[in-house]
Amino acid sequence: MTEKPDLEHLRRWIGRSTQVSDIVTAQQVKGLRATLFLDIGEPKKGDAAPFTMHWCLAPPVFPMSELGADGHPARGGFLPPVPLPRRMWAGGELEFFDTLCVGDEVTRTSRIAEVTMKTGSTGQLCFVSVDHLVTTPRGTAIRERQDIVYRDVSTTPPAKAAPPPVPQHRETHMADTVLLFRYSALTFNGHRIHYDRDYVTKVEGYPGLIFHGPMQAALLVEFAAKLHGGAAPKKFSYRGVQPLFEGSEFSVNASTSDNGMELWTANSQGQPTMKGTATW
Repeated sequence: MTEKPDLEHLRRWIGRSTQVSDIVTAQQVKGLRATLFLDIGEPKKGDAAPFTMHWCLAPPVFPMSELGADGHPARGGFLPPVPLPRRMWAGGELEFFDTLCVGDEVTRTSRIAEVTMKTGSTGQLCFVSVDHLVTTPRGTAIRERQDIVYRDVSTTPPAKAAPPPVPQHRETHMADTVLLFRYSALTFNGHRIHYDRDYVTKVEGYPGLIFHGPMQAALLVEFAAKLHGGAAPKKFSYRGVQPLFEGSEFSVNASTSDNGMELWTANSQGQPTMKGTATW
């Protein structure tokens, strides 16, 4: 039986902070461009990196002995030790002020902003919000809120899907295992749901490998910029609505709205898996 989270104890992590630094390299930029279906080119010092390059920089590195069964670092440390077994990147918000470039020394300052509990159709949910400030010697590049959700093992069948929306703009790709491997490698992400089929199907109970939430968000940001003359949105907010699994075609979609641009990734049935809103 899963231990019930002690919210009062977990909220003691609010205010904890950490700071790390890294340098944007041409090789990292080439790898991320290739993974996001962008023109790879031959990036050199001063060339712009993809807009979500910061998710590839200074990832947490722990010895193998300190990893949990899911491939993540064991609970505790900077993030609170939420006892619920399933951890996912739920969504967040990005504000873009400056583009990261090859050769930039980048510093990320992170702070635990909030810990809350909710009850949903799948049972108990614990949300941890982390604020990140990404800077270079030029000043602030990105402000970010990252929302992480922890939940129990679900036995509740999914709700009946609504009719899929019709986009004004759409491009399609294949969610294959090489794509998942590449993004895990770029972000040094050891979470086994992205590469270990036995684990994700037999332990976590999903039907297949799961597409990274941040990769879906990265594709949406790049698509929004592509449709807006190459400029990153000033603000991009997003949330995952259901998992996107390997093995089939998926789409990146956009439609203009009164508030900017509505974007979403969708599975092969056209059902949204992540939704986002971009404003300039």
